[in-house]
Amino acid sequence: MDSTLQKRLLEIGVAPEGYADAFEVWLRLRSRYGPLVNLIDLYALVAHPRGLEAHELPIAERKELCARALPAAVAGFETVAGSERPEPEPVETVPYDETWPQLYAGWHERLAIALGPTARRIEHVGSTAVPGLPAKPIVDIQISLDDLEDESLYVAPIEALGVQLRSRDPEHRFFRPFSGLPRDVHIHACAVGSEWERRHLLFRDYLRANAHAREAYTKAKLSAAERWRDDRIAYTEAKDDQIRELMAAAERNAPTSMR
Repeated sequence: MDSTLQKRLLEIGVAPEGYADAFEVWLRLRSRYGPLVNLIDLYALVAHPRGLEAHELPIAERKELCARALPAAVAGFETVAGSERPEPEPVETVPYDETWPQLYAGWHERLAIALGPTARRIEHVGSTAVPGLPAKPIVDIQISLDDLEDESLYVAPIEALGVQLRSRDPEHRFFRPFSGLPRDVHIHACAVGSEWERRHLLFRDYLRANAHAREAYTKAKLSAAERWRDDRIAYTEAKDDQIRELMAAAERNAPTSMR
């Protein structure tokens, strides 16, 4: 358990060696600190009394904790029944591939045809959208919609392309390929003009423009992939601190149109 988590426990009146219900303690920490306390902290709270590090918890136990934690952490979050994929799907980070923009272009065309005017904006986001940045070989695509809540307008056309709705929350819908298909694309639907849309475009553009930011993010990605190769959500959350730091810099340097 790291010193930051120990300090936060003391600040809510919990001794680092004196709690019984790790999940309840984690909920209290989330209530006070919000997203500064993440899933890896829950793993640490469960692991610590056993003398284990967070990543040493059995993967089956981590998955159970994750399934319990996400709906508690994000109001309105739910996974879609029947959208599971075979396990395991280890995290694989590879050097930047010059073919990724072409893969995105192909998906952009198919999505534009399938959705028509329903898709107000289709953008290449995530690490594969940043030249020179290592990434999982999965193209992330952001679709901006007028009405995110009316899934009848866009879910079936996207799923007809082989990409299944996996989860929903108030800010976005997440799609990934159906079981049996290669996991080579993720699609994120959000509301046009939303904070979700703005943040992801701003982060992408900042990384594209700033070599120092790319270097810092690369280090965070490779470190996360090394420790959390068997846990995709923990891999994402392991980058939280670095992303927050880079986003703060991106906000300070944001063009007027992105503020």
